[in-house]
Amino acid sequence: MTVRHFLSLLDFSADELRALINRAIELKRMQREGQEHLPLKGKVLGMIFEKSSTRTRVSFEVGMIQLGGQAIFLSPRDTQLGRGEPIEDTARVLSRMVDGIMIRTFEHEKVERFAAYSRVPVINGLTDLEHPCQLLADLQTWFEHRGDIAGRTVTYVGDGNNMCNSYINAAQRLGFTLRAACPEGYDPDPDLLAAAGDAVSVVRDPADAVWNADLVVTDVWASMGQEDEQAARRRAFSDYVVDAALMELANPDALFMHCLPAHREEEVSTEVLEGPQSVVWDEAENRLHAQKALLEFLLA
Repeated sequence: MTVRHFLSLLDFSADELRALINRAIELKRMQREGQEHLPLKGKVLGMIFEKSSTRTRVSFEVGMIQLGGQAIFLSPRDTQLGRGEPIEDTARVLSRMVDGIMIRTFEHEKVERFAAYSRVPVINGLTDLEHPCQLLADLQTWFEHRGDIAGRTVTYVGDGNNMCNSYINAAQRLGFTLRAACPEGYDPDPDLLAAAGDAVSVVRDPADAVWNADLVVTDVWASMGQEDEQAARRRAFSDYVVDAALMELANPDALFMHCLPAHREEEVSTEVLEGPQSVVWDEAENRLHAQKALLEFLLA
């Protein structure tokens, strides 16, 4: 049987993504009602972290436990990858011992090479190119609050980073319109943009991009590994703050999302982050439930 991986939202069809989202909502309800559900009893997830994370580690580890399985945390100090072993060799060995592997790293090419040599499903927990697991949580949050996202308008404000790239893929798959408000020189991946066609546009003026939007999303201006660019990025993104004035240009019932951690009064004002349109805490919690649905799909 062919092994399924989740390296990008584009690895799944629109129907599969919608089924995952609906299953995540169901698993969330079951968990809150105290229903025991252990489809991954005896299963082990290996988690390779070359980039640290609070939400990714806790959500995957807790998710495996709640589904009856276990998770092993592996930092660069804990594997031979950190000492120069080829990715292909680590993939061959580790995939003979665990039932699934989650990787959070820098280069997207690393997860692709790992998956090519793995006997078990590989999940992209984040790369510099894409962050598909976060998008599952974002989409679940939207579906819970507003129903299907098809036909809606989403505005992403800020750096054309892995989050923006994954929103491009989501727009292509699920039929919504994405406006990416990015300053010159910080556009999203050109290949992903080209593949999405008319579903996505890059807009320089954040006010134009947010006008009548149903969902407004942002992220930090400098991602992990870009700390030395912080000052230059602050200057480039100074007009791309999501504050109350910008949110007023969106639809009155528009939602606000941020994958966290947030730099308050930088990319987003505290007023918006803590305001009535913000669903960031539901969004953060849904990393757990969306990933449980993904783990169940891939490993059960």
